[in-house]
Amino acid sequence: MTPLDFDITMAGRLLLASLLGALIGLEREIHGRTAGFRTHLLVSLGSALFVVASINFYRMFGNFSGLVANGVDPGRLAAQVVTGIGFLGAGAIIHEKSSVRGLTTAACLWIAAAIGVACGSGLFVLSLLVTAIALVSLIALKKIEGMLSRDRYAMLTVESDEVEGQLERIIQAVEIIGGIQLTPAGVERKAGGGLVFELQVKMHGLRISTDTIDRIASLDGVKGVNFRLQAVA
Repeated sequence: MTPLDFDITMAGRLLLASLLGALIGLEREIHGRTAGFRTHLLVSLGSALFVVASINFYRMFGNFSGLVANGVDPGRLAAQVVTGIGFLGAGAIIHEKSSVRGLTTAACLWIAAAIGVACGSGLFVLSLLVTAIALVSLIALKKIEGMLSRDRYAMLTVESDEVEGQLERIIQAVEIIGGIQLTPAGVERKAGGGLVFELQVKMHGLRISTDTIDRIASLDGVKGVNFRLQAVA
């Protein structure tokens, strides 16, 4: 293969990696994620370039034995993609109080890097297949997930005066709905007087209504009620 043929072939691989990475990033962009169209395109393109650079080492030294003799292992260069993408993935994951967001975006960045490596290696059919599977999982399977009746988790916080048996009254006010499991998570005594109860809520295909919140708020001694849904990884 002449240098010009090599450059044209590698350029095609880089362009394909950019296109496939952009397709996955487009789905994230539509859903308002920070790591969207451009980020996924660049991740896939950069990963492919690392592999192309590794392949170029073979051209420079002739064969694998020549590489070993010169202390060069091209595979190490591409392997660093796996390490590097970990930093981007960690940055995409946001842990806020009791919720975790960004796991899907982190997985998309990881798969975009893998697609880039595959394109750079010349595995075009597999790259297209993986891109198609990823897009199906992001678009079609998300709709199926929305149809499933699954467990939901939340944190219920109630601020109250010190009233005997108050925790039991709060639990009864919620569990009367049925299909809801409450687990006391903690009690805090406020400096100015009063208590703050925290309860872990597990619901199956249900949401606590405003009527339930009002029922808790109407209990003697209750000063405030906060209900916050949680995303559990």
